[in-house]
Amino acid sequence: MISDAGSPLRENKLDVIVVGAGPAGIGIGVALMHAGIKNFLIVDRHEVGASFAKWPRQMRLITPSFPTNSIGMLDLNSIAIGTSPAFSLETEHPTGLQYAAFLQSVAAHFELPVRSGTDVLSVEFDGDGFEVETIHGALTARFVIWAAGEFQYPQDRPFPGSEHCLHNSLVESWSDLPDCDHLVIGGYESGMDAAIQLARAGRNVVVLDRAETPPWRREESDPSSSLSTYTLQRLRQKQVGERVKLARGADVCEVRKLGAEYRVLCVSGDEFVSPARPILATGFRGSVQLVSELFESREEDGFPLLNEQDESRITPGLFLAGPMVRHDNHVFCFIYKFRQRFAVVVKTIADRLGVPAEELEKYRQWGMYLDDLSCCGEECVC
Repeated sequence: MISDAGSPLRENKLDVIVVGAGPAGIGIGVALMHAGIKNFLIVDRHEVGASFAKWPRQMRLITPSFPTNSIGMLDLNSIAIGTSPAFSLETEHPTGLQYAAFLQSVAAHFELPVRSGTDVLSVEFDGDGFEVETIHGALTARFVIWAAGEFQYPQDRPFPGSEHCLHNSLVESWSDLPDCDHLVIGGYESGMDAAIQLARAGRNVVVLDRAETPPWRREESDPSSSLSTYTLQRLRQKQVGERVKLARGADVCEVRKLGAEYRVLCVSGDEFVSPARPILATGFRGSVQLVSELFESREEDGFPLLNEQDESRITPGLFLAGPMVRHDNHVFCFIYKFRQRFAVVVKTIADRLGVPAEELEKYRQWGMYLDDLSCCGEECVC
């Protein structure tokens, strides 16, 4: 049952608090219900699907949706068994607003206990459980699942002069930007999407990427490390290809504003000039920064260091769900990837609560229970 903040939070101890009501938080909530865990609450500082509702108007999910439940395969963008955004929305690549509506419909259908408008201020662990301080009072729980996502926490200060740039997550509509040439810093999905949308709006664009072999040139089949086929296909469109130029090995070190111009300086000594604010497509710091002291960090990339159940190695009972989950070289940054870990987290909690959770076994049949990572990493041969 979705409710708005207003009345003080109850003081009874919960079994589980889920922080975040995006695809990870809502999907985890459904799994908790399937496991028979009822004493839980999902909290979000905005509303269900808020990050998707803030997407630029033209942005769409790069993973395609199809209603394939009838043949035992889950829609790539589903976060719960028996649902399909393709069926609900009747579109293959939903916009952010459309996907937010889908998440809201899932939360309503399963009558999930969601409390919106509840900003989490801190999470404290006392050795026996957690106290989650919110703007409406404190909540206590035995377990916390952090599923607050990334989009609302942009990496917007990666180098000196970044304040002169505009992060792609802050754009409402690409057609609203100045009618002139543009620079996009960052060549992965968000950067290429920005370039494609600007080109479609009649702007010329140069995309700067630091790598010598940027995502648009890599031959890996995993879209976590190379561009998705949806984006590659759009780049080949005539109206886009004629307006987008790709600069590889352009490692930006500073941006300067000189009069009406913006000068982008690279480590190599190359310099690019634009009459409009450069677009930052430099990714996201993620929400885990808000509770970073409760996680160790991986040495190679700074992502949270987790055990095999996606639990903090220094704070027992604190779990991570969503696009920041990493295991060795396995990246779970897409919905169809991180949803495979929902049942792993929930089964661990159910076992500790003494709840049978037999219903979770059906998650394996639907490709949503990946607890053996040795089967991952196979490359496409053709």
